[in-house]
Amino acid sequence: MKPPRPFSIAPAVVATALLLLLQGNASAHSTAGNIGGFVSGFGHPLTGLDHIVAMVAVGLWGAYLRAPAMWLLPVVFPVVMAFGGALGVLHVPLPAVETCIALSGLLLGLAVAFAVRPPLWVAAAIVGFFAIFHGHAHGTELPNSANAMTYAIGFVIATGLLHLSGIALGLLLRWPWGHVVVRLSGAAIAVIGCLFLTGTIKA
Repeated sequence: MKPPRPFSIAPAVVATALLLLLQGNASAHSTAGNIGGFVSGFGHPLTGLDHIVAMVAVGLWGAYLRAPAMWLLPVVFPVVMAFGGALGVLHVPLPAVETCIALSGLLLGLAVAFAVRPPLWVAAAIVGFFAIFHGHAHGTELPNSANAMTYAIGFVIATGLLHLSGIALGLLLRWPWGHVVVRLSGAAIAVIGCLFLTGTIKA
């Protein structure tokens, strides 16, 4: 049986639909604005270590849980993140956004480090919960001059690539020594999340 594709067009479609509803003037942007929006959106998840480690951890944890989690978790995260991004664009307040982003790195890293294997729906719920806060941060920081649609597509694609990097690292699990590497990677992610949580390093 052929496994499902890890990244369908669903995340980009959801992000596009949500943010188009919020930005009625999106079609008035110039081509340069569209490109700038995409570049800004694509770069945003890559400029914060707290975002990077959490998104890599999602791919790693999915790889550890194996199919279907390996494909489902990296789809759940961008889809729910798009919803969080819409809340951010609307300036709907969420409590403790930065704290929850830091917690995502800590807890997802620990899940990998300790090889936690919850039911699939529990893993998806945990990933989806944290995705809302990551998306909210992206949406809140939408540049005034950026096209919201292309900005959303940019950060969804960047997020997907970070998930893929986690899955790629998780492929080491096919070898006994790979389990050690993956679990140590999870521990490193948890440490980074803890440092952000305590304010030792800045986002």
